[in-house]
Amino acid sequence: MFLIRTAQWLAPKVRQIEVEAPRVARHHLPGHFVIVRVREAGERIPLTVAASDAGTGVITLVVQVVGATTELLCNLEAGQHIANVVGPLGKPTEIENFGTAVLVGGGVGTAVIHPQAQVLKEAGNKVWAVIGGRSKEYVIFEQELARYCEQVFPCTDDGSYGYNGFVTGKLQELLEDKNNNIGGVLMAGPVPMMRAVAEVTRPFGVKTIASLNPIMVDGTGMCGGCRVTVGGEMKFACVDGPEFDAHQVDFKELSDRLTTYRRQEKQAWDRLHADGECKLAAQADRLESQETPAGG
Repeated sequence: MFLIRTAQWLAPKVRQIEVEAPRVARHHLPGHFVIVRVREAGERIPLTVAASDAGTGVITLVVQVVGATTELLCNLEAGQHIANVVGPLGKPTEIENFGTAVLVGGGVGTAVIHPQAQVLKEAGNKVWAVIGGRSKEYVIFEQELARYCEQVFPCTDDGSYGYNGFVTGKLQELLEDKNNNIGGVLMAGPVPMMRAVAEVTRPFGVKTIASLNPIMVDGTGMCGGCRVTVGGEMKFACVDGPEFDAHQVDFKELSDRLTTYRRQEKQAWDRLHADGECKLAAQADRLESQETPAGG
């Protein structure tokens, strides 16, 4: 069992959870992810580590409620436990000196780019971040990124905060100014956003890396659920990635595969909210009563 140190809402349906996971914290590098199970025999879900502290043994996860499992996870409070946290998994981000590196984050993807900012700065880059949300309340990690980025450009779809429009619009502006000397773009977020960013950077010939979010089960390459096509070749995002050359990714295939279990996901959601009444509290109580603390 893995103890939750803190849990707080960052935005509507977006929860930040700090978890004691000493082994993960000691070995975590930017780009790594973990596989989490809220309870024994539950669904396995991949979550990128937004931050880690090897000294305290704590890792930070940022979770958006999109289904039954993520809602169960976000319902947990400090002092409760997560059944399994396995990792770190995947390949770490390949860091180089781009001159100016732009990090692009959409929604909870902003937490994914956070650990990259520090190491890019340490590698000698000028680091900027372009982060987006539907409205001001959905923009997250702005202050955290500002610790490492020379500039952070928040963008909102409705114009309620920062740049009025999508992250692609602001990125286009930055790329068109040749004085910015942008040599690399690293991004994470919804598939449509990443696909659009790749098309914005393509004409400029700027190296663009996408952190992919396919369906995963074991995170070790055994199940094959995370298959993606990159440059015409099949890759497993969990062991070959999760980061790939965005100009080579088949985003249409990735988007289609994300809907594979939509029917089962709806059934799980309906069971959780049976009879029109949310049973999260009862589920969490049962989970907590079965738990006995153990070292992470």
